[in-house]
Amino acid sequence: MNSQDKAGMLLSIRNLKVAFRMGTVNGVVQRAEAVGRGADSVSFDIPANSTVALVGESGSGKSVTAMSIVNLLPDNAERSGQILWNGRDMIGLSKAELRAMRGRDIACVFQDPMSSLNPVFTVGQQLAEPLITHMGLSRKAAFARAEALLNEVGIPEPARRMKAYPHELSGGQQQRVMIAMALTCEPKLLIADEPTTALDVTIQRQIIELLASLKQRLGLSVLFISHDLGLVGEIADQVVVMRHGTIREAGPTGDMFSAPKDPYTRALLACRPSLENNPARLMVIDDHIEGRQARTDVKAKDPDAPVVLEVKSLAKSFFIKQGLFGQREFKAVRDVNFKLRKGYTLGVVGESGSGKTTMGLTLLRLHEPTAGEVLFDGKNLLKLSPAERQAMRRRIQIVFQNPYASLNPRFTIGQALIEPMRIHNIGQDDTEREQRARELLVKVGLDDRAFGKYPHEFSGGQRQRVAIARCLTLNPEVLVLDESVSALDVSVQAQVLNLLKDLQDELGLSYIFISHDLAVVRFISDEVLVMKDGEVVEQAGVEEILHAPKQAYTKRLIGAVPRGWQPAASAAA
Repeated sequence: MNSQDKAGMLLSIRNLKVAFRMGTVNGVVQRAEAVGRGADSVSFDIPANSTVALVGESGSGKSVTAMSIVNLLPDNAERSGQILWNGRDMIGLSKAELRAMRGRDIACVFQDPMSSLNPVFTVGQQLAEPLITHMGLSRKAAFARAEALLNEVGIPEPARRMKAYPHELSGGQQQRVMIAMALTCEPKLLIADEPTTALDVTIQRQIIELLASLKQRLGLSVLFISHDLGLVGEIADQVVVMRHGTIREAGPTGDMFSAPKDPYTRALLACRPSLENNPARLMVIDDHIEGRQARTDVKAKDPDAPVVLEVKSLAKSFFIKQGLFGQREFKAVRDVNFKLRKGYTLGVVGESGSGKTTMGLTLLRLHEPTAGEVLFDGKNLLKLSPAERQAMRRRIQIVFQNPYASLNPRFTIGQALIEPMRIHNIGQDDTEREQRARELLVKVGLDDRAFGKYPHEFSGGQRQRVAIARCLTLNPEVLVLDESVSALDVSVQAQVLNLLKDLQDELGLSYIFISHDLAVVRFISDEVLVMKDGEVVEQAGVEEILHAPKQAYTKRLIGAVPRGWQPAASAAA
């Protein structure tokens, strides 16, 4: 019996293969296999009223598999096999038939809500549109239903938010709007493609709890795509593990977490940092598969290391126009104080909007401070002349969250690395600079051949390595790392975190590590600064913060971290 004939089976994928046409060579069409390799194809089921998680690293084929269901793929994609919706094969449907199903029967929520929401329409207009188009409601009825949906997904003051534009909402609120929009036509299946990746832990917790409650209340099925098995363990009924376009393992969540059969699944579960015990270096996927042992030797840090950076009463305000002539002060950062020693890492944590990124940018005078001092090498960075600031900026560098945006797509990697050296007169000539750039690429774990390539030819993790190498070209002493690993999958994240630790040990670098991921902060940090509403609410050593937090806010942040699947008895305890 086929699984689509089983009672309650909503969607069945059978022998799916997806390839992309890459042009013609000598009259032969070249294809790149994305899902299904050689004799292997992809098959799994989504029962009614259940959550199935599709997990794997970047490039594993999970998003391509999900988008194949509603054919939201590029024109050069070719699908084969069967995608059975209540027994009807969707691969044979016309564009008009698919359009009718999208939104009404199957809806999607994507990773970045700002790229999915139209910036020139209000939230209410965007929610009402599918209700008018697909459900045939009047404008008045559509807006009333839209407001009710905002209330249903937990957005406060829904009537006021209906008139807001996407940029006026926080990231968590934008994602709730996307979920509300997906629910407008009461679909039976919701495809959620990395919907919480860029959100802080408390908002992430709210979103997965919202999805769980909607599933329970509306009888919804969810296809949840993620690289985070900790998160998946809390929301999924079934897990499908993918690598290189094929399924490595599939089964109930409890079986997958308590007794994973495939080495790749075991590796995925083990390479994420923990809130409890961590090795000196994180194990990456290949380490686990090849049976290598974790390193436990931790390099002791000098308790009397010199202070390289001291921040006193740092403040930053933004002034917002109000009325015709008035303005309102918004205090983004207030009275921040800390010391950073050579070779140490200060973790800065807090929810979105807590002021942690603004604080980091103000340190570097990428935002002009309102008050305070930043003492580096005996000089206040906030009082330097432009010429002095240029010389000092070489010694304090920043690595941003998004390597796609921080690398010029028109520059080769070599050009991107040589340019800052040329600006700061490092090296005798371009030959010497090129040699240094190539050495740094090897140091950050990239092949020397990367020198002549462009950013689009690399994965996200490789691009982040290039961004780190570019900072190192200037021999900095302090790196500000602003959510620099938050968008990377667990294995690549482990590689970058190991790289940062190795560079710190070798070069004596000091880090200000800004993140919303407390497990990552625990692995890399020596001291932690907890921020809320622009203020430091708690500051202590990393072990003290995690095991004996004093503030309710810190306890709430720690409590929101996904712990993965737990047996019913221990979960109840």
